[in-house]
Amino acid sequence: MRENHISTINGHLKALLGKVRTKDIHLKELISGTTVALFFKIIGIAFGYIFTLLITRNFGADTMGIFALCTTVLSMASILGRLGTDTALLRFVAEFSAQDRKDLVKEVYGKALKIVVPFSISLTLILFFSSPYISKYIFHKEHLSNYFQITSLAVLPFVLTFINSQSLRAIKKIGEYSFFHNISQFLFATIFLLLLLIFSVKNSLPVIAYVLAIFTGAIFSYILWKKQAKLDSSHVSNEIETRNILHVSLPMLLSSSMLMITHWTNTLMLGMFRTEAEVGIFNVAAKISTSISFTLIAVTTIAAPKFAEFYGKKDYIGLEKFVQQSTKLIFWTSSPILLVIAFFPSFILGIFGEEFKTGVFALLLLTIGQFISSISGSVGILLNMTGKHKVYQYIMIATTILNIILNVLIIPKYGINGAAIVTMVSYAFWNLSSVIYIKYSLNIMTLYIPFLVKRQHG
Repeated sequence: MRENHISTINGHLKALLGKVRTKDIHLKELISGTTVALFFKIIGIAFGYIFTLLITRNFGADTMGIFALCTTVLSMASILGRLGTDTALLRFVAEFSAQDRKDLVKEVYGKALKIVVPFSISLTLILFFSSPYISKYIFHKEHLSNYFQITSLAVLPFVLTFINSQSLRAIKKIGEYSFFHNISQFLFATIFLLLLLIFSVKNSLPVIAYVLAIFTGAIFSYILWKKQAKLDSSHVSNEIETRNILHVSLPMLLSSSMLMITHWTNTLMLGMFRTEAEVGIFNVAAKISTSISFTLIAVTTIAAPKFAEFYGKKDYIGLEKFVQQSTKLIFWTSSPILLVIAFFPSFILGIFGEEFKTGVFALLLLTIGQFISSISGSVGILLNMTGKHKVYQYIMIATTILNIILNVLIIPKYGINGAAIVTMVSYAFWNLSSVIYIKYSLNIMTLYIPFLVKRQHG
């Protein structure tokens, strides 16, 4: 039975890849871009696992839990610090580049920096000085204060890395974008942690290594953006007002914030109501489950600027075909990973240590949630790139409210399994709501389930 399923997957993949030899240039671009992004994503995940193994094997589940809480706090601060400008730049830079308006690219990038730099510095100061209060009154673990203060130093460079990498993505420098988005953090963090372990085995080393890695990534991403964009010779126009950037970026900030809060709430509430070890086990299970979204993330990397390109040209037929081709590719490449996790969850978790095997049920639930997200396609990016960002914002607000309510009700009693159930339900609600709205508003079916959902394009 398993062999038949794998054979079916291989058959569909061959059929899809065979079309690359046709004159469908957009499908060729999708396949080539996805291949590059997927390659970098796999390498990034590998370094992420290596870094996680270094933590779990040298420090244990407790330190892994502390690291997970620190990265969650950092992600919250940095997404607020970006003010949605990274996603707005993805849209604007892609559109202006297609029009060969380097002056507008330079202007919108410069004005985005003027928005985020002072705001991110302010957030750094707030987080640094409020760390003792956050540790004591929110997490009820005063020893976390020093960890949060170290983490606060990475807010600005983390924001700048996102700004630079999304700008590279907009001009279709997929390899460069993928390196900074998927690889650089854990690659550099692994190197720094290995060096630091020579001199000490303090519990703060993973956080210090990660912060150093983010600074390194920010510097290199800026250098590469300046080199690839070739904007030095371009004059700076004055056609874009800062308020116009914020008009687009702030709704995107809200929708992306809601998405991330949905991810973070589980970790934060586990940290509030349960032990650091449970936070660590859940974080590892969540990290493993995201491997099923390899292709979704890879496809979205190239799909986002293509969505903006099709929509900007009002080529709605081309947009529909490209969306459906991308979701089909996501399904057939995600299915094998689903099978591996479904059949060997205990073995996979055991790699990180015996204590992590208690997360088997949570891993299976999280994997189902990720698979629902994968077969739904790049719904969030599609809505953002086609002017539907405010609707996506409302969907994410509803998802976040649902997520928080369920977490408060379930996590205190059921721990990591409760957190996994809530995550799965939230993923289903968010993705399927988006699928329904996209079908209603754009008449495009992004959901792909072979033999069940009828598609207009192969």
